[in-house]
Amino acid sequence: MRPHPILIFSLSLCVLCVFVVNLQADKDAPAGIVVDKDKRTVAIDAKIAPRKLEHLKGEIYPIEVIACWAHPKGKKAHETVVTIDVKPSDVHKALESLGLKPGKPVMGESKDPSQGPEVNLFLEIPGPDGQPRRVPIERTLIDPKTNKPMPKVKWRFTGSVMSKPNPDKEETVYGADLTGTLIAIFPVTDQTVLQTSLTLKEEKYLKLETDKKLLPAEGTAVKLIIEVPQSN
Repeated sequence: MRPHPILIFSLSLCVLCVFVVNLQADKDAPAGIVVDKDKRTVAIDAKIAPRKLEHLKGEIYPIEVIACWAHPKGKKAHETVVTIDVKPSDVHKALESLGLKPGKPVMGESKDPSQGPEVNLFLEIPGPDGQPRRVPIERTLIDPKTNKPMPKVKWRFTGSVMSKPNPDKEETVYGADLTGTLIAIFPVTDQTVLQTSLTLKEEKYLKLETDKKLLPAEGTAVKLIIEVPQSN
């Protein structure tokens, strides 16, 4: 018995509608960001950042942020582990899609620490066998004096302050979209999406450098992984 032509047409129309909806969803998704709701992760395309920038004439600054835009757009490009191309506000939205609510960032000397739900941070880098391997972000940084890895810290989804692109106008925008800073180790800026539990007191003696024995060459494509624990 052959299916009725009207039934075939209806089924074809349904398939077409699903295809169009999926196509629209793919079109609206920001490039460079992948949200996995089952694994509760946000994966961000990134590259290992250069530690020497030509305009700084060879001077190397300690690492103070994990991810930001590359120079010249990125205000912290001289002190970051990786560079990204995505808008920080898009990462903010991706974390909200996993059920998180932002807290509050801090800047400078503050009696109160940064606030927000805790997340885990990893860098997915090529392994010896060519397969990607995931390492905690703290392992990618070392104290060059002791050669010990960065101490484990709490990473918090603070969200960014709103900032004025033009001080003469009342209009405000998501501050991190002005500087390109995604993740800050120390409260050197509140125009960011994530901060740690560290303060400026730790910044005075914790001078960090990338672990070149662990990380691939500068410019290598990697993935920055933000994982939301099940407790959040």
